Amino acid sequence: MEYGQERVATLHDLTGHVPDAPTDRAAVVVPMTEREYAGLAAERVLSELESVAPGEVVVALRAPPEKVAPFLDWLDGFDLPLSVVWCNGPDVTDLLDDFGLNGAAGKGRDVWLALGVAAARREYVVVHDADAKTYEAGDVSRLCYPLASGYEFSKGYYARVENGTLYGRLCRLFYAPLVRALADAHPDAAVLDYLDSFRYALAGEFAATGDLVESLRVERHWGLEVGTLGEAFAHAGFSGTAQVDLGRYEHDHRAVSGPTGLSDMSRHVGLALLRAVESHGVTPEYDSLADRYRETAEEFVEQYAADAGFNGLDYDRGEEREQVDIYAEAIVPPEADRRLPAWRETELTPGEVLEASRRDVSALRGD
Repeated sequence: MEYGQERVATLHDLTGHVPDAPTDRAAVVVPMTEREYAGLAAERVLSELESVAPGEVVVALRAPPEKVAPFLDWLDGFDLPLSVVWCNGPDVTDLLDDFGLNGAAGKGRDVWLALGVAAARREYVVVHDADAKTYEAGDVSRLCYPLASGYEFSKGYYARVENGTLYGRLCRLFYAPLVRALADAHPDAAVLDYLDSFRYALAGEFAATGDLVESLRVERHWGLEVGTLGEAFAHAGFSGTAQVDLGRYEHDHRAVSGPTGLSDMSRHVGLALLRAVESHGVTPEYDSLADRYRETAEEFVEQYAADAGFNGLDYDRGEEREQVDIYAEAIVPPEADRRLPAWRETELTPGEVLEASRRDVSALRGD
């Protein structure tokens, strides 16, 4: 059984034990869109949370007006201390516009709104997606445990294996080889050593102290996870960071192409990653970076082929290499920094966000 350490503290699930953790002092942030409505995975997540009894669950909801009322009725069916932020409600959108924070909208902005509400009301904040078909209540305790043990930031990791196939393609075929290619060219860059320490860097599951959450600048879209790691390096560093074993996860899968596919996501992830390393003093050689990424990714493909064969899993080298070629197109210099500011650095308050959301919901329901 493996129990090796990385540069960040790595907590392994060696016995199936769920550690005692102060989940009653934590707010759990769960981003949702209309695709999660009454879905089996989301039903499981919320049902499991009922047994956790967290201090609060903050749902960051992005949905069209006609879907909001049924969504809220569905959420009311769970025995949870719920707060819902309708992230694209008209009053919420106007409020963000008043403070110059509207701009591009996506998962990152939704989570940022909910993070502000959660950190203002609870000592610890746990964030996870709602599309995990294998989610377990113990995951909240596992993510919270390092925070109660003196760490400031905790990241989940897990295996993505389903139907005899390796998944987690964006992380293992894009993020990991790109970080490795950058690290080979900049061996003294501590930020790259940090980013390379995470076993599943693009996992949506993490936890942090409320103080740290209020210090995070947040990417607006799919770059949320890697952007958070860059901020965690700045504020928590190696000594304040842990990663915890969440076992094996089964998620909803995305196609490679399309507006919410892995190709589109890779552009956001790539920009966020390169912005993070640039902000910590790394100057990538963009003229050659895509080629160096491809070379490194080819090594990863062969390693994963060996691993898949060892475990009797299906593995299509050609298909994997096609994805590498697609992801290589996402390696471009980052554009202007449009991250959302740290909550402690903006005049907007979480209370104003929550009140605007409540007005939106009341107007929708005719209250």
